Amino acid sequence: MALRFLGIDPDSPTDESPTIWLHEETGDLLIQSYRATDAEVGSCKEVGSIPGHSTDVPDNETIVRLPAAMLAFLPAQQVHHTAGREERAAPGA
Repeated sequence: MALRFLGIDPDSPTDESPTIWLHEETGDLLIQSYRATDAEVGSCKEVGSIPGHSTDVPDNETIVRLPAAMLAFLPAQQVHHTAGREERAAPGA
């Protein structure tokens, strides 16, 4: 697996390290951060997302809270329009 380190929260204590890596083959981000509290998860469920989507969080997923300082490490997403549809390039591609 080809990963590239993107950044770590500069304000985090030594034993807490929100970190972001980029999977260079897929463009996926791997994020280590704080697990959302029950109250935060409840708020996410109240807000919801799009009609028809469940607000339940499956066992193989979780909601994480990413410190605002970490947004600077998120790669810009490039959008290419091809044959009338959008294609998103992998960050860093």
